[in-house]
This record gives sequence, structure tokens and C-alpha cells, in this order.
Amino acid sequence: MKSAAGLLLLLFISVSCGSRNETGDKIISVSIGPFKYFVDQIAGDNFSVNVMVPAGSNPHIYEPYPDQVNRLRKSVAYISNGYLGFEIIWIDRFYEINRNMKKLSLGEDIDPIAHQDHHEADHVEAADPHYWVSPVCAMKMAASVRDFIIGLDPENSILYNENYIKLTGRINEVDSMARKLSSVGENRKFMIYHPNLGYLARDYGLEEIAVENEGKEPSPSRLRELIDIAKKESLKVILVQREYDTRNARAIADEARGRVVVIDPLSEDWFASTSEIIKTLEESFRENLN
Repeated sequence: MKSAAGLLLLLFISVSCGSRNETGDKIISVSIGPFKYFVDQIAGDNFSVNVMVPAGSNPHIYEPYPDQVNRLRKSVAYISNGYLGFEIIWIDRFYEINRNMKKLSLGEDIDPIAHQDHHEADHVEAADPHYWVSPVCAMKMAASVRDFIIGLDPENSILYNENYIKLTGRINEVDSMARKLSSVGENRKFMIYHPNLGYLARDYGLEEIAVENEGKEPSPSRLRELIDIAKKESLKVILVQREYDTRNARAIADEARGRVVVIDPLSEDWFASTSEIIKTLEESFRENLN
């Protein structure tokens, strides 16, 4: 990562250079990889997508690189999350370097899960930003992205509507998988390092138990408490996101005679990653029965 001061200099240079798209491509910038999936599925090849937080990076505290900022300067639009920590710091600066960008905040159409003074580094997130993992929320996102892209390019509205219908079919497949989780025993609790699946839990009757607290690793006493919970609830799977350290999760799994499973909710392939998360939850619930 680079210092904020260095990036501010880059932003100043970008402003002075204007916001013309020098390559001729129509670029839509998005905050995270999963949003790229929705744009690609609906827009096809009519727009290219610039992802501000690359795979494997923490979107709560990320600082963009020069190439990302340069593509942002050339973008016709920006699709934001609305609640992510890095956007709290950078979003106004993004809009300052490219005042012609159209704006869409996908969080505006989501029923948010409120945070109670939830901190990520020095940022305070007003609501849980991880709504994209829930197919219920994904359906709302798809409609918002379709309407937004049609607004950018109304001449191709028929194509975008056709692509939207195909996308909703894929989302419905994942939704059907998630709804089947309610039939797997009575204990539908799961433990995860970072609380990434709150909306999935809310929308499908699950219970999320987070290892991390307010962006911080658990204290020794909290770690002991989590181990006791895992043993009591027979939780054999501890989920960890790709971008986080697995040590604390492995400590819990070892004590509870379970295993750690790495998931990737920030993948640019929303369908594959969300399907895999749901399959992993189903497997873990079945293991809880034994």
C-alpha cells in the first residue's frame, strides 16, 4: 500500500488532467470484485470494469493504486457499496477527480443491518457492508445495476434487459440452494473469522458467530469463549475469508476437533463463490448433526 499523502498527489494530478477517457473504452469503476460480476453479466462487452479493491485485499482499509485511480479518472460511472470502510475515506476524492462520473450506491436499495459503533481500523461503518453475499440482496442489486446501465446506454436497453433476466435465473439458483439450508437439522449456527455473512444469515434463518470483533483479533479470553462455543455447538467448520490470517481460526478448530475452510466472498465470480459458500455451510450443518 502507498501512503495517503502520495495518493493525494496523484489525485491532484488526475484532477488537473481532466476526466476524458483517453482509450475510447467505456469504463465503469466499482468498489469490489463481486460488483464487477453484475456489471459484466448485464452489460456484456459494452463496458469494461475497473475494480478498486482487487482480490485478496481488505476492502475496509484498502488504499487504491495509481493504475486504478487512472482508470477511475477515465470512467463514465462509479458503483459504490455505500458502507465499506475504504469508501468512507476515498469516495469524495474519487468523485472530485472525475466530476462527470454517474453514481450508483447499491447500499441504498438494501435493508441494512445496522452496526453499533463498528470500527474497521480508523473508520466507522454505519451498517454491515457485506450484503452482496445474500441472494435476496443480490436480486435487488441486479435490478439496480440494470436500470443504471440502461441510463448510461439506453440504445441497448433490450440487450440489458435480456441479460438481466438471465442473471436473475442464476441468482434464483443460488437462492434455492440457500433456502434448502433450513432443512438441514436444527442447529444452523456457523463460526466465521470476519462477520461477512450477516445478510445471508438474516435472510435464510442462520446464526453467524464472528471470531473477529470490531476489526480486531479476539483477546485470549474471547478466544477461549469461542472454543467453548464451538465445542458446545459441535461446530466442526470455521470459515475464514481469503484476505484474513487463519491462525486464530485454526486454534479454535484444533481445540474443537474441526477444520478451517477458506472462502472468497470478494471473488469476481459471484455465482461460483456464493454457491461454494452455501455448499460449505450445508456440509458444516450436516457435520454438526454427528
